[in-house]
Amino acid sequence: MPAPISIVIPTLNSDGNLPATLAALMEGLHAGLIRELIVSDGGSADQTLEIADEAGAEIVTGPPSRGGQLARGCAAAKGEWLLVLHADTVLQAGWSKSVGDHLGTGTPAAFRLAFRASGFAPAWVAGWANLRSRLFGLPYGDQGLLVPIEMYRKAGGFPDQPLMEDVALVRSLRGITLLPSRAVTSADRYERAGWLRRGGRNLWTLTRYFLGADPAKLAQDYRR
Repeated sequence: MPAPISIVIPTLNSDGNLPATLAALMEGLHAGLIRELIVSDGGSADQTLEIADEAGAEIVTGPPSRGGQLARGCAAAKGEWLLVLHADTVLQAGWSKSVGDHLGTGTPAAFRLAFRASGFAPAWVAGWANLRSRLFGLPYGDQGLLVPIEMYRKAGGFPDQPLMEDVALVRSLRGITLLPSRAVTSADRYERAGWLRRGGRNLWTLTRYFLGADPAKLAQDYRR
């Protein structure tokens, strides 16, 4: 019987982070969970594609847009489950047991968020994200998303938009649970902008999205 999970990772000039992300997936391969690895690239000009190819990934290419890249990557998947990860997210050791134990539920899940940083601010931001995920079933993409592929398709999949594609999908899913394992993600953007400033901007962006703002406009403001 084929392994159940298709891993989908969107990339764009991700060679600095991708090796660690892929290395953490090896335990899932040894546990017989991973059927395939799909890297959906948006036009990388660095070593991203070489790294993906060396890892044995199926490479899908197209215009840069995280929503579009994820939609193309998931469309190529053949597994019964999707595990969608960002290229700078490293799953905590032991994640394969958490995922393996969860598969029998048939329900979507996300990992607990942590940052590659120490101190009060990273713990506070991660704690808020995990609380939001538990209370509202609203994890972000940097927490990873594990979802049965048929449920993903019935929910309409990822929309081709440059921001909030993760929120658009998870709002269409029901019963998202938080796994005991952590997804440890890069803190670079928070450290550049400041933890409180970046956290506040994220919350304001989410609020504007819920109020109907155009994702393209949100993405433009978000990058500014």
